Amino acid sequence: MEHSQFGVFSEKYKMIQQLAPVLVLIAVVVGFVVVSLGLTNLAGPKRNATTDKQMPYECGIPGLENKTTKFPVKFYLTAILFILFDIEVIFLYPWALIYTDFLKFGSFIFIEMIVFMFILIFGLFYVWKGHALDWD
Repeated sequence: MEHSQFGVFSEKYKMIQQLAPVLVLIAVVVGFVVVSLGLTNLAGPKRNATTDKQMPYECGIPGLENKTTKFPVKFYLTAILFILFDIEVIFLYPWALIYTDFLKFGSFIFIEMIVFMFILIFGLFYVWKGHALDWD
């Protein structure tokens, strides 16, 4: 009975030993942030915030637009489409890495990628024909 309890402590010690580098790294990062912010606060210049310094600067022209300026939906649509197609293209990289390993199972992996690329190209043409990429 005493031997089994020692085994439990031994496994906990192994877990702590494996986790120690991560904990040390976290402590170093937190220490670096605290020291950096403290030194910046102590050694940095002390400036008084005036109303002129608090105003946004844009090419020397004071901002005339109100804060509720609305952007066209096409900006958001283009951003979403970029992210969508970018993520889909990122899937090609791991596929290219494992392509030769899975050829021994037949051409299924190649056919799946052809279907994926067809769907991707079809989506691109659909968006293109819907004039979602036009900036007019």
